[in-house]
Amino acid sequence: MTRPVGAATRGTTNPNRLRRMDRWIAAAHGPALRRSDAPVAVDLGYGAAPWTAQELLVRLRTADPRCEVVGIEIDPARVAAAKPYEREGLTFRHGGFEVPMESRPTLIRAANVLRQYDEGEVAAVWRRLCDRLAPGGLLVEGTCDEIGRRHVWVALGPEGPRTVTFATRLGSLERPSDLAERLPKALIHRNVPGEPVHAFLRDFDRAWAAAAPYASLGARQRWIKAVRDLGGDWPLADDRRRWRQGEVTVNWTALAPSPG
Repeated sequence: MTRPVGAATRGTTNPNRLRRMDRWIAAAHGPALRRSDAPVAVDLGYGAAPWTAQELLVRLRTADPRCEVVGIEIDPARVAAAKPYEREGLTFRHGGFEVPMESRPTLIRAANVLRQYDEGEVAAVWRRLCDRLAPGGLLVEGTCDEIGRRHVWVALGPEGPRTVTFATRLGSLERPSDLAERLPKALIHRNVPGEPVHAFLRDFDRAWAAAAPYASLGARQRWIKAVRDLGGDWPLADDRRRWRQGEVTVNWTALAPSPG
């Protein structure tokens, strides 16, 4: 058997940790799932327990009841522990970034997997995973806190990165730049002056401060006002329907790290 590509994560996981990412995937990628002849999603590096794979199946089936989920883990003990939870539409197998499947998946979700890698390794992993996607497929790679209150992810197609999404439980947010600690590996070390992501978070904090009068209407209305104003200077890729969920999605080209 070929040795899986990659290294084991800490395995930390909690029920409902990835709910924000899952709901976004179901909404944003649902049409592509429905167009697929056999929609299959991969939960790559699901961790020490199978909860996130189980939840992904439930949420994707709101977009397409035909969806199946394959949980892939590089630690064989974790795969063995997950096997009793297999059921119709949900299986688990041993593997890594090579994504050992007979067919190409419509979706690969890799959450909290690349944090332990060097920034210089990210692009190669992205390419490898994108090469495994079916036509019209999506890779979603990002990071969240332990209970899923704050989350930032990158969405990629076979051609490369497309967007960056910031998502949060609005009641826990003091300022948008609080999300900086959950930037994915490709961006977290670029949150410094002179880098686009730093400028974006700076402008977001300013828009949030300017929207303070809306706080009397609730954190959601303040967020919507701040995001709308932010859109005057930054290329946003979503609308009020997603903003109401405590999200904002930005075109990757606007936040991509400066070369060199």
